[in-house]
Amino acid sequence: MSKNLSLSRWSIASRVLAAILGGYALAYGCTAFLSVYLPLARPDRVVFASLLCFAVWTAAVIYVFAARSATRAWLWLGGLTLVLCLAAFLPTELGIRP
Repeated sequence: MSKNLSLSRWSIASRVLAAILGGYALAYGCTAFLSVYLPLARPDRVVFASLLCFAVWTAAVIYVFAARSATRAWLWLGGLTLVLCLAAFLPTELGIRP
């Protein structure tokens, strides 16, 4: 019983960290991506992306606690963040940065 309780505590702690840190990273990646690729004027892109990041972070928190395991939640958040940040920061032909 003690072993299961300890595993449960670590799983919950990992999910809380994933929700806070991973959710923040995903919201940042989504904001950077949308700030570069939305077909609006620059100020409008930035405002729209910044407002949408709160919904992204909320969805990430909900997903973290609905995922089958904390590892799966970390992998999805990390993978999506990596893809969005690479897509936002690698292209140079647009001549803009978030």
